[in-house]
Amino acid sequence: MKFEHELFHGTLIKRYKRFLADVKLDSGEVVTAHCANSGSMLGLKEEGNEVWLSPAANPKAKLDYKWEIVKVGDTLVGINTSLPNKLVEMAILDGTIIELQGYENLRREMKYGKNSRIDLFLSDHEDAKPDCYVEVKSVTLSREDGLGEFPDSVTSRGTKHLHELSDMVEAKSRSVMLYLAQRDDINKFKVASDIDPAYADALKIAKEKGVEAYCYICQLTPSGINVGKSIPIMENE
Repeated sequence: MKFEHELFHGTLIKRYKRFLADVKLDSGEVVTAHCANSGSMLGLKEEGNEVWLSPAANPKAKLDYKWEIVKVGDTLVGINTSLPNKLVEMAILDGTIIELQGYENLRREMKYGKNSRIDLFLSDHEDAKPDCYVEVKSVTLSREDGLGEFPDSVTSRGTKHLHELSDMVEAKSRSVMLYLAQRDDINKFKVASDIDPAYADALKIAKEKGVEAYCYICQLTPSGINVGKSIPIMENE
């Protein structure tokens, strides 16, 4: 997926109020960018980090820029959590995510569960195979070389989604928890049980009930993001 417009390079001054970030552009101008990430962004928000911003596509947007990428060490990390659903959809359609092939129809944001919406819903022509509910989570956290983790803060909403995915399995459908790491410096993944033990327990129970879980990494450049290979999910001790 290529970015619609050329990104602006700059230096992070601070991220604050969850959805705001002050950035000094290479031109010397200091701007405030929208931060489309409600997590803690642990390890990503240090002052002085290199960042890339996209110009606001919506003329009615309150801010002129959106924060897309941060450089951590030698690695580019995508922080925009509004992109993973689109990236996963594209990766299903182009055959990259092999576990989700063979479906005729794909729908986005379909209502299900207890007042929720599933990120992606896959169905087959004339019910040849069970309907498939796909929940997508953006992975940015890496506290150990080669290891990606989720979540980076407590996510009661994420735990609720796991319960609802389990309910869909009990209703004879297929459920998939898809973790998309917007970075390519990791080769394995696990749940950050020290950050959110309830989420870790919920995933363990969900998998025991038949919910499938996969993790894919992405390759990033300031020009675009592409879904790459799958990596193993490690069990928590």
